[in-house]
Amino acid sequence: MIESKTTEELEVTIGQQLRNLRLRQNIDQRQLADQAGVALNAIKNLEGGKGATLSSFIKILRALGRTEWLHSLSPEVSISPLQMLKAKPARQRASRVKRAGNV
Repeated sequence: MIESKTTEELEVTIGQQLRNLRLRQNIDQRQLADQAGVALNAIKNLEGGKGATLSSFIKILRALGRTEWLHSLSPEVSISPLQMLKAKPARQRASRVKRAGNV
């Protein structure tokens, strides 16, 4: 379960997934680095669970054809907060009723 993993464990898991994906595509680390436009060490660090920059990670995902991994991080919003406010009916104040004896 992801929630119970430490940051370091998640880095290792993601690194293993990237490595497996790269190997399934029959690409070596140097080829991937060239295709992604990143340093070879960025590939080695990510696959080894040591992390890299977010920019390198995104470039590598693009080179591997896996940018859909990023969609769960930034899902498209179907309605903007401003539209939600405009859609709400305005609150009406309760009208005061004049009592017969208080006119």
